[in-house]
Amino acid sequence: MDKDDSRSTENRPPAGPGRIDLSEVVEALCETHDGLVRPRENRLSSHVLPSRDVLVAVVEDVRSVLFPGYFGTSEVTPETLRFHVGATLDRVFRTLREQVRRGLCFGCVEEDRDSSRFEKKAETLTQTFLGMLPNVRHQLSLDVQAHFEGDPAATCPDETIFCYPGVQAITCYRIAHALFALEVPLLPRIVTEYAHSTTGIDIHPGAHIGEKFFIDHGTGVVIGETTVIGDRVKVYQGVTLGAKSFPLDENGNPIKNIPRHPVVEDDVIIYGGATILGRVTIGEGSVIGGNVWLTEDVPPGSHVSVPQSVERG
Repeated sequence: MDKDDSRSTENRPPAGPGRIDLSEVVEALCETHDGLVRPRENRLSSHVLPSRDVLVAVVEDVRSVLFPGYFGTSEVTPETLRFHVGATLDRVFRTLREQVRRGLCFGCVEEDRDSSRFEKKAETLTQTFLGMLPNVRHQLSLDVQAHFEGDPAATCPDETIFCYPGVQAITCYRIAHALFALEVPLLPRIVTEYAHSTTGIDIHPGAHIGEKFFIDHGTGVVIGETTVIGDRVKVYQGVTLGAKSFPLDENGNPIKNIPRHPVVEDDVIIYGGATILGRVTIGEGSVIGGNVWLTEDVPPGSHVSVPQSVERG
């Protein structure tokens, strides 16, 4: 074998049992996809899934409007504020409108040929969402205040906005909840799962959370879809507000859209590792200690600890 032939075989895959026929793998994956491929048949060619990356960029743009100077461009002055907010919201409107349209089209079949109705509805929903942002910003200002007042390690409100995972998770939740309230499909979950992946805090966009909500540390917090949380509630790391069980229909499938998560009334504190399951009510002003497991109502003003005991205030 000459020198050129020797070089040409250096990078060839080894012969023998270790070699595979790539075309066979391709065929096997395409023929037996187990329902994990969205077939193009019976769908409009324009029915493309929303883009997670694009939606994350939209969320970051919205954060830069809700907290000007903290996110996005940091060189916002009183003279440039209106330009920054206006230009950013224009970009958000155009980008989010397309993602909302894709969300509305999600799951549509061939019979739904009038894609123009999705475009009109997407435009209306996006405009309505933008109109909700001043209220979202007001809610977030109270959340920031709660984080600053609730954590003695916080040196200033700016620190909580810029650094705290709890504020980031709540910001994404409030954005997602606004979309959820407008019944925009798919997008709210993408937004809260983005926050979940970056903060470790899992808040379903359907949960109802009142004013001045404070999550300290945050990692491992789970708040389910039908949870109701009042005002001035404090939650620490590892807290679960979850469902106890899932009622089944006659076919054995979980029944959707029924209240199955806790109701937490005003001024409740829930310490790290506590697990509260089912449609139970934690009464106003109660304190739930660390690592407590609760599946029943707690009267207002109670103190619950491990070994589990209930002391009424």
